[in-house]
Amino acid sequence: MLALMALRVPIAIAMFVPGAVGYALLASFPALLNQLKGAAWARLSVYDLSVIPLFLLMGQFATQGGLSRALFRFANSLVGHRRGGMAMAAVLACAAFGTICGSSVATAATVTQVALPEMRRHDYSGRLATATLAAGGTLGILVPPSVVLVVYAILTEQNIAKLFAAAVIPGILAATGYVAAIAIYVRLVPGHAPEVPRVGREERRSAALEVWPVGAIFVLVFGGIYGGIFTPTEGAGIGAAGTFVTAVAKRELGLQALRRAFLGTAETTGMVFLIFLGADMLNSALALSQMPAQLAQSVAALSLPPVAVVAGILVFYIILCSVMDELSMVILTVPVLLPVITTLSLYGLTSTEKVIWFGILVLSVVEVGLIAPPVGLNVYVVNSLARDVPMAETYRGVLPFLVSDAVRITLLITFPALSLWAVRLIS
Repeated sequence: MLALMALRVPIAIAMFVPGAVGYALLASFPALLNQLKGAAWARLSVYDLSVIPLFLLMGQFATQGGLSRALFRFANSLVGHRRGGMAMAAVLACAAFGTICGSSVATAATVTQVALPEMRRHDYSGRLATATLAAGGTLGILVPPSVVLVVYAILTEQNIAKLFAAAVIPGILAATGYVAAIAIYVRLVPGHAPEVPRVGREERRSAALEVWPVGAIFVLVFGGIYGGIFTPTEGAGIGAAGTFVTAVAKRELGLQALRRAFLGTAETTGMVFLIFLGADMLNSALALSQMPAQLAQSVAALSLPPVAVVAGILVFYIILCSVMDELSMVILTVPVLLPVITTLSLYGLTSTEKVIWFGILVLSVVEVGLIAPPVGLNVYVVNSLARDVPMAETYRGVLPFLVSDAVRITLLITFPALSLWAVRLIS
């Protein structure tokens, strides 16, 4: 698989080919044909998967409809006058946009197009501006609705609403940590963020009026889901419709933008589902070899503290982030590593609580991989929009955010209640 990836073969094919070959060798070629006969239907007929294109469409409408501009303007009206305030506003805008987008790359790219010109116009350094936007973009997969979290829920057969609830406090911690990192950085390293005059009351009121539909959509979707009014799939459909109406009302969703929204949704959905098929084939071969069960038994036989095993798995994820995208990595590794987690004795957690807690930890570590060198996808995305800033400068700028991530992940490992409190509240 890694060899095919190195040859730039698409990740879905790079997983499918060795999986098919391995399955044929472990069983037989007729057995492989029998497996293939129903594999695609078994995967793609799952009703819960329909939530993915709906949330993706919701994000596309938000992206093409210019909602990021309103979010940044409102956040900037609140904190832009503080030292480093415009960078803090970009983080808050990313967090807010993530609640209607669910994609890290889309969040980073969209908010960058709005916030970067303003930050550079007010003489923010390229290092701080691009690093902030790359790090802030990672909030797109941490705050609900996260497409990666939806995929994790489907893979582990967990309730999507509970996983969304588990991500709320870690998401708030992430955004707060990034704002704190900016505040500390601009004081320890002066010259990167000049002070900006406070906006007037009228401008702040105008920005608030422009942004209220986003808050209304979030409350409608997640209030309806947790209130038991509709399922996550129905909530995603309502959210997509609400975002569409908002974008049309702003007169920023013309025919070309609408076409790009549907085409972008179709392309991403096709990619996600093809990755599912490739990973299913590889995981079928691994299951036939009994490798996941043997791995779980081997780890259980080690005289290591359970928390140390979890920490080792998270380090493995950080390394894997340098060669795989976050979605492929989760789809491929979770079926293999989850049996290891469920066999560990961790803080007296139930099996379901372990699965949910581990999902939030994986999501947090994957988020780190999006900005950590040597391959941080968000850094590449932001730098493609800020070609005058050297890549090395952006990587230097993300270091304070990586420190914030390390502190947050340590807290999440040490105190599982940070992830599980909201889940227990709605159970």
